[in-house]
Amino acid sequence: MRKLMPGLLMAGLVLTSVQPLSAQKKAVAEKNAPLKTQAITDLQSGYEDYKKIALQIWDYAEVGYKEVKSSALLQKTLQDNGFTVQAGVADIPTAFVATYGSGKPVIGILAEFDALPGLAQQATPERNAIAGKAAGHGCGHHLFGTASAAAGIEIKKLIEQKKFTGTIKVYGCPAEEGGSGKVYMVRAGLFNDVDVVIHWHPGNSNSITLTSALANKSAKFRFHGLSAHAAASPDKGRSALDGVEALDYMVNMMREHIPQETRIHYVITNGGKAPNVVPDFAEVYYYVRHPKREDVVSIFDRVAKAAEGAAMGTGTTMDYEIIGGTHDLLLNRALAEAMQKNLEKVGGVAYTPEETAFAKKLQTSFGYTVPAVETVETVKPLKQENDAGGGSTDVGDVSYAVPTVGMSAATWVAGTPAHSWQAVACGGTEIGTKGMMVAAKTMALTAIDLFTTPALIDSAKTEFIKVKGDYQYKALLGDRKPALNYRD
Repeated sequence: MRKLMPGLLMAGLVLTSVQPLSAQKKAVAEKNAPLKTQAITDLQSGYEDYKKIALQIWDYAEVGYKEVKSSALLQKTLQDNGFTVQAGVADIPTAFVATYGSGKPVIGILAEFDALPGLAQQATPERNAIAGKAAGHGCGHHLFGTASAAAGIEIKKLIEQKKFTGTIKVYGCPAEEGGSGKVYMVRAGLFNDVDVVIHWHPGNSNSITLTSALANKSAKFRFHGLSAHAAASPDKGRSALDGVEALDYMVNMMREHIPQETRIHYVITNGGKAPNVVPDFAEVYYYVRHPKREDVVSIFDRVAKAAEGAAMGTGTTMDYEIIGGTHDLLLNRALAEAMQKNLEKVGGVAYTPEETAFAKKLQTSFGYTVPAVETVETVKPLKQENDAGGGSTDVGDVSYAVPTVGMSAATWVAGTPAHSWQAVACGGTEIGTKGMMVAAKTMALTAIDLFTTPALIDSAKTEFIKVKGDYQYKALLGDRKPALNYRD
């Protein structure tokens, strides 16, 4: 018998070890196939009910930490379907954790439901604000929360039917838009016993998230001066607005001397009440973003120093309140690959002729080149993007606590930007609802894989430990209590 070379021997060992693993994966896939078919069918049968819930939250359009009715509706929906709900968690009245089942694994699904100020809009392809409304769902969180609840309910049914064992948790997460709700939930230890977290986000295409997010730190800088008659005795006054404007000017000069990936934006939330009165109070609300959390902290500190200088130079005093702070997003390829297969199984969104007409008319309002309407029917291939995109999310903090995976579903017409009236309009139609159900089905199918495949959870945890490294999580917003009135 010919003696085998060491390399060939090693190759043979690899082959013999891989074959049983492949066979095991195939067996699990075959076992899960009927469960996934059942989940898709069940969720589709609940389409009208879930649409009603989503549109009700769309109509409520409650901003961060004020989502009393939206949170209550989701809580009741989950309770009516057998979940035990713990409300008011992490010192947040509208946050909750809904739980069903027992033992391991514990799979969490994130649900959001806050709206954005200034984006009230009817469900029409033209700009039509809703009189008397101050907010709108320009990021589609009414769909987000509903789809997550729907996926959780489907998994609950399968546990109840003894298809598998474990615990499903749906997390009601308020104030993602600048309020950093999930940060407080992470800080409170609400994810300590969870094995994997699943989430999604409305969008204009169907894809799995393999792009990080910008870390973010925000604050309201408040200047205090002396009021006086602006014409008769201006020398007696010290303008708080001057302090704000001096800060803004210095920060805008600073942009030349910070890393180019940085994003700094602000709004003057209070600039005085009358031109003939020197303002004794003024406030400006700042966001500082960067792909790396440590750079966000250092750049924010420079902004705070500029605020101190602005106060000194204008004879005013200044204090500031940290409003939010979120980490970048840790990616998990093992989970992403599993979710990709499920998204491809579910597929994209199909429009009716009427919806296609709506979409094409809406696209004319953008003023830039847009993808074809039909792109929402497809699923993007899995591809890692090295940049951090343009947004921030408090899901980032969750991803530092537990292996996390997410996706985007086409709830908006192709080309629609987030935080726009066009996004609000799409979210109030079946265009939004259809995309929402793509997400609900994909999350449910991914959860099925996690409940039935311990090796997938093990791989995700191994990758999580490697990617996180020796970093010890610390909330960027410090130890402050939730900023429940940050929208006031």
